[in-house]
Amino acid sequence: MGLIIEHHHADRVEAAIGSGQAARSALVASWCRSSRLHCLDPSGVRPPLRLTEPEVRQAIEQNELLIGAARFAMNRLYHAVGAIGCCVLLASREGIPVDRRGAPADDPTFERWGLWTGSLWSEEYEGTNGIGTCLAEERALTIHRDQHFFSRNTLLSCTAVPIYDGHARLAGVLDVSSCRADHTETIANLITLAVGEAARRIETELFRHAFADARIVLTPPIDTRGSGLLAIDRDDLVVGATRDARLVLGIPPDRQLRPVPAADLLCREEGIHERLGDAQRATLQRALTRARGNVSAAAKALGVSRATLHRKLKRFDLKPLA
Repeated sequence: MGLIIEHHHADRVEAAIGSGQAARSALVASWCRSSRLHCLDPSGVRPPLRLTEPEVRQAIEQNELLIGAARFAMNRLYHAVGAIGCCVLLASREGIPVDRRGAPADDPTFERWGLWTGSLWSEEYEGTNGIGTCLAEERALTIHRDQHFFSRNTLLSCTAVPIYDGHARLAGVLDVSSCRADHTETIANLITLAVGEAARRIETELFRHAFADARIVLTPPIDTRGSGLLAIDRDDLVVGATRDARLVLGIPPDRQLRPVPAADLLCREEGIHERLGDAQRATLQRALTRARGNVSAAAKALGVSRATLHRKLKRFDLKPLA
């Protein structure tokens, strides 16, 4: 019976590839890449590729920053989905799971399926699948059961979201996979939301690490992805932007970000007319605010005399705070 189902799936994949649907269907386009570009056979029965122990250690070492940034989010995500028979995988940009969470009772099943640290899930090797196709297309997606390319993977359901590093470069994939057949569409939608939220948390950690000395501010939210992040240095220059922030502000995701005044990015519609006096006035205002209106304390913090500060306050029509 299983052999009949496998042949039926392989025939269906081949028919879809030959039908010319690739231009209208992202799924069929992935099947085409798997077959024509990577020369894979949907009825292939070879087992998942497992890296050697030295190769696994090397992959983990190369992704230490990603693993560290993902630890809390993965724990939180697994707490949400582990009880319904799912495992959580963190894969490198090569499609190698470098960390995972799973219930001990389910581990033998997931290891047999290759949902394990050190397996290779690139689209080039495994055809259409959650991790590999997410990397190939750089978008969040779910590959549910018979949407997989290989017949041997059609019992899996995988939801994957790309993760970008602090410089908006693809860093890896966060994936939730299950072998259960009783997951409803409602459960699948909830998993999708949970994985997306966890991926954004990981990106935030990577961004904060990349710009540890900068001030981090939020951009307006975009669609369902939430707000992006900007890193602003002490000179009020934007020196970093997450991928979501770049989408909001019209910055090409793959372009190197050159420092730009924060006001130029965030207040473009109002127009910017800066004068030197504006910067001096802002400095005085901040000093007074920090000193809670105490002129002597503000003068000391600025390194000027009380009399000099009074003259400058009068010049800019500033009054000590009450």
